[in-house]
Amino acid sequence: MPAPRLRTASVAACLALSAAPLGACGDEPTATPRAPAVATSAADAGGMAALTAAAKKEGALNAIALPDDWAGYGALIDGFERKYGIKVTVENPEGTSQDEINALKEHRGGGRAPDVVDVGDSFAQPAARQGLLAPYEVAPYDQIPEEQKDPQARWSNNYGGYVSIGCDAKRVKTCPSTFADLRKPEYKGQVALNGNPTKSGSAFAGVYAAALANGGSFDDIQPGIDFFAELSKNGNFIPVESTPDTIAKGRTPISIDWDFLNLGYADEFRRKGTDVDWRTAIPFDGSFAEYYASGVNKDAPHPAAARLWQEYVFSPEGQNLRLGAYARPVLMDAMKKDGTLDKAAAEKLPTVEGTPTFPTEAQREKAKEAVNRGWAEAVSGSGMQGASGGARPRLHKR
Repeated sequence: MPAPRLRTASVAACLALSAAPLGACGDEPTATPRAPAVATSAADAGGMAALTAAAKKEGALNAIALPDDWAGYGALIDGFERKYGIKVTVENPEGTSQDEINALKEHRGGGRAPDVVDVGDSFAQPAARQGLLAPYEVAPYDQIPEEQKDPQARWSNNYGGYVSIGCDAKRVKTCPSTFADLRKPEYKGQVALNGNPTKSGSAFAGVYAAALANGGSFDDIQPGIDFFAELSKNGNFIPVESTPDTIAKGRTPISIDWDFLNLGYADEFRRKGTDVDWRTAIPFDGSFAEYYASGVNKDAPHPAAARLWQEYVFSPEGQNLRLGAYARPVLMDAMKKDGTLDKAAAEKLPTVEGTPTFPTEAQREKAKEAVNRGWAEAVSGSGMQGASGGARPRLHKR
């Protein structure tokens, strides 16, 4: 992932205090503290101590679409609740980024509205333009790379990953390591995506990566659609959404998904004693990386807790919990420099080559339109079957 800019001395010193409570940083309030609902930083709210006190008084945080097994969210929610005594309620854990944006609109002004969102940055950008997100600068805001945050601080990318190919070595004789491998006849009836790319960001990224592996570009995702049409025609691609359950049952022995999910599944299978030897490869012929963005609802029912949550997920503790779940923290390079990075967890990440590049918002929108228009026709059975067969698909996060 791109390296962040050099940090200012004050923020570097603040983040170096990783063992200290968050209240140790950002405690220089503005002359006239503002209400949390309009505060644009902890200092603006009267300092971290004041923000924390206000959040504890609210006592609750509404979240949405945060599965425990996605990028460390189980540990993050437990850590936040334990640290601050604030109850986190997660609506629709298996929802999509679009579900999150819909909830911001549909529950606007109500107590059920999400306080915070975690969405693909292609969803964060239009949400900000629509006035759904509040500007808020976390303590290390200056250290987040410019291309990974909104200039008005309405969203900031928090963690990311690479498209990967997961494979059960107990059911597949030779696991594929590239998109080109997936064409081989030996993989008939074995290749799956984590959802439908017209709805799931994970699956959409898989199509984008396939496009890059087959002569496409950020401006042209059609080769990726054509690739899956070919796999569908020759029987290699199956319209079953890949989940830990379908993997354990042998229904999706090869799954194209984020590396942090595939790597996490392997740990889950080992921990539960599941008869699966799950291995992960990042295909060099279609390297595609993406970040997910965090933002505060402009009309958050719990505005102080929402901002405190942001401070937590961008703190060294929060970023290292991401890393422990194989997700790459947006502040990873900066934390290496100041010594707050969990080196043991970082060493477990798969090796990637080169510096990743990212499509622009315009390129993403063009690609999404192409997939929405062409996927169903190109790939038979694209409605996707869930783990129970013809049931509504389990949209694993997005």
